[in-house]
Parts: sequence; C-alpha cells; structure tokens
Amino acid sequence: MPELLVILVIVVIIFGAGKLPEIGAGLGKGIRNFKDATKSEEAKKLEEGNPPETK
Repeated sequence: MPELLVILVIVVIIFGAGKLPEIGAGLGKGIRNFKDATKSEEAKKLEEGNPPETK
C-alpha cells in the first residue's frame, strides 16, 4: 500500500490534480477495450469450434 501512495504522489506532482480524472478515464477506456478484445477473441474461437483456453 505505501508503494501505491508514492506512485500517486509522483503522478500528482507530474500531471497536477486537474489531470487525474482525464488520466483515470483514459485508463478505464483502455482496460475496457482490452476486455472487449479478449471477449471477441473467445467468441471467435467458440464459433470455430475451438474451446477457449483455460488456466
């Protein structure tokens, strides 16, 4: 937890407090796009008859 606080302080110093919502929104969109891409890959495999890989 202390490491996250240090990272947050560094981000605030570099970008300023006003930019944090924009950074958070961009990060959220990136994660959402990644999830959508992985879901579509699994759907393609199911359509082809190949089950998705399990861990």
